[in-house]
Amino acid sequence: MLKATLRSFFAHKGRLILSALAIILSVAFVAGSLIFSDTVSRTFDRLFASTSADVAIGPKEGIKEQIPSGITPTVPASLAERVADVEGVARTEIDAGVENLTVVDSENEPVGSTTGAPTIATNWNVTERSPVKLTDGHEPRGEGEALLDADTADKKHVDIGDTLTVLAKPGSFKVEIVGIATFTTTNPGAALVFLDTPTAQTKLLGSTKKATSIAVEAAPGVSDEQLKQNLAAELGAEYKLETADEQAESAAADLGSALDVIKYVMLGFAGVSVLVGIFLIVNTFSMLIAQRTRELGLMRALGADRRQVRRSVLTEALLLGAVGSTLGLALGVGLALGLIELMGLVGMNLKSTEMVFGWVTPVAAYAVGVGVTFVAAYLPARRAARVSPMAALADAEVTGIGRPLTVRAIVGGVVGAAGAAALVGCAASDDTSNAASLLGLGVGLTLIATVIAGPLLVRPVIKVLGGAFPALFGSVGRMSQRNALRNPRRTGATAAALMVGLALVGGLSIASASMSKSFDQQIDRTLGADFVVQNQNFMPFPAEIADKVKGVDSAGLVVRQRFAPVEVTLPDEKKVRSAAGAFEKGLDDVAKITYVDGSTRAVLAPDRIGMDRKFATEHGVQMGDVLPVEFPGKVKAKLTVAALTDNGMASGPGTDGGLFVGLDTARKYLPDGQDSALYVNAADGVQADALRKDLEQVLDPYPQVQVRDQADYKELIRGQIAVMLYLVYGLLGLAIIIAVLGVVNTLALSVVERTREIGLLRAIGLARRQLSWMIRLESVVIAVFGAVLGLGLGLVWGFAIQQVLALEGMTALALPWTTIIAVVLGSVVVGLVAALLPAARAARMNVLVAIAHE
Repeated sequence: MLKATLRSFFAHKGRLILSALAIILSVAFVAGSLIFSDTVSRTFDRLFASTSADVAIGPKEGIKEQIPSGITPTVPASLAERVADVEGVARTEIDAGVENLTVVDSENEPVGSTTGAPTIATNWNVTERSPVKLTDGHEPRGEGEALLDADTADKKHVDIGDTLTVLAKPGSFKVEIVGIATFTTTNPGAALVFLDTPTAQTKLLGSTKKATSIAVEAAPGVSDEQLKQNLAAELGAEYKLETADEQAESAAADLGSALDVIKYVMLGFAGVSVLVGIFLIVNTFSMLIAQRTRELGLMRALGADRRQVRRSVLTEALLLGAVGSTLGLALGVGLALGLIELMGLVGMNLKSTEMVFGWVTPVAAYAVGVGVTFVAAYLPARRAARVSPMAALADAEVTGIGRPLTVRAIVGGVVGAAGAAALVGCAASDDTSNAASLLGLGVGLTLIATVIAGPLLVRPVIKVLGGAFPALFGSVGRMSQRNALRNPRRTGATAAALMVGLALVGGLSIASASMSKSFDQQIDRTLGADFVVQNQNFMPFPAEIADKVKGVDSAGLVVRQRFAPVEVTLPDEKKVRSAAGAFEKGLDDVAKITYVDGSTRAVLAPDRIGMDRKFATEHGVQMGDVLPVEFPGKVKAKLTVAALTDNGMASGPGTDGGLFVGLDTARKYLPDGQDSALYVNAADGVQADALRKDLEQVLDPYPQVQVRDQADYKELIRGQIAVMLYLVYGLLGLAIIIAVLGVVNTLALSVVERTREIGLLRAIGLARRQLSWMIRLESVVIAVFGAVLGLGLGLVWGFAIQQVLALEGMTALALPWTTIIAVVLGSVVVGLVAALLPAARAARMNVLVAIAHE
């Protein structure tokens, strides 16, 4: 049996190649994501471990910022002297650095990463743990001198002697580049500017009395943990103390959250590959078993029992899975290398020679490849085991044609009803978390139900889709339609591969279109300013920008906005961390706020707070309640609820919960905050275009901010939503590739299965061209059938997703007709492309050989 199995496997290797491709792709994405994430983690673990101080003294962790406020937590610089005499301390150094500032050249072009990596300015303090070394020029000596990292200097064409402008929180200042520093370890992609320590303290932190942390080196023979205990005895619990290992662990955790995005995206692609590949494998083995009915019957007649036949088919599946996993693993290594090179393009210089290939990677690769193939082939294997020995004497095939679909109808109906009930419950729910849970359950159940009941829909739907074929293409069109209807199970399984991808695209396209429309409506409803001056990434900016804008003659009212991280204790005893928007007077002239109770004047008064009405109702908040509020730095306040708003979106004029206060209140408890936006109206008699021109001119030296009107703001939001769509389209592309493989495989095996029939048709006068068109039309109708099912399911999912979004205030429903039409037309193209090879093979058949085929 083993010999017979191996011979069968190699005899049909050509028919199994397309199935193997689905396995290869899914395994490649799994292996590639694991290799890449392991490589980055190992690289940065070494970086953090080699550059961390023995013990770092930093500020206590405060409220985690959901939106950057521009605050740089600091410690007294005098701590360096205070702990210098603590037992076990060999040396102390002041660290004074800030991230996410802006550095520009003489032409006001940004000098720094444009890919999201930070621009960091810090003090030059070289030790044996430093990640950089001076390779050209000299170290900074006093105010006005700086070093630049070699990678940034090379990319931005900055040379020694060039002058750069640093736009920092205390104010902008110019520096001359007097040296170049080169990374001795992995470059994490950031742009680094180095100043001498007093200059860094003054220009970046505002005072030589401040530091961002104190680095402490242990004396010989003193462990990091012992040094930490000695420092804790001196300092108490006022500051955060971390050993080198703890610093590395914290840094790795922050990096891990960023890497998880890439990892989960790739695993998402792997999941789609696996899901769609299952349909392809099931179809392939089902058709191969149907074509080998006489062979299997002969094996039974020669003494093979059912278990041996089933084991034979499953062994073939395991061989296919093993081969596909091996090739997929190799492709995964190539994919990881590609990602490493891609990271190099965005500034993160990883070494391919240090690529990590852990034991988890091959285990996961073979578990996915072999496991999926085994599961997918199990049902066809059971069907093969039921072949009677008498089948060897009959010209019969186990095709499934004519077998009743009663069980499918019952199971599909029950699962579909449960899924529909979950989606209805999602639409009816008024709780976001419950609605999201029901949405996930409903999506999963309706997908399973559609896959199970798909063959039941083949006859009614394809009769409609191919109804015009006889009139348009004559007998060729009629035969193509009947061929698609011949085996509903096969047609349904083939179309299911395409259906899954299109259902995802349909649902998420509706969600993104609805989000865009909702945000457009929200902007129209709430934004009243002529222009908004804001950072591309909503990062805060220095106060001098507001001063420049207020000095523009054509500008009338200018209202500043900041974000203040807060922790609010609510009447239901819950503590909510959010970011409260802080606004200046004049808010009513630049924003359209709908008040349920209270007013702008009341809420902008000192020690007052406003919030969204829905948020207040959920937590039992009423007008006049006094709420304990904590600001960063453990600053406590008691704020009185002075306004409840209803602006449609759950975020209101602020953020989560629609929390907002007056700018004076924010300054009182958070004096070091920075502006996040400026709302600007034109002066009386000034046209908006003239104001825009003046604003862009005065802000030219500040490339980190842009001037936007309502249309620009809408485009910005659409661009952010489009990122999600790009991922969706990537998943669609992958699903289509595998779906095309499925259709090609089905048609190719179908041509083999119908060899004698094709020979007879050619013998009675069917031309090669007509035969090719018959197969193409069959392919098109199957592809369009999958598209119709996918779009139908996607529309239902999209509507349910929109109901969840409506609970967060995004009430608009939009149908992306362009995408829907493109998908339908694309499915026709998919069908035509998939039929190219099978149609060409059928057309080349020798008529006499085909007729004689058994």
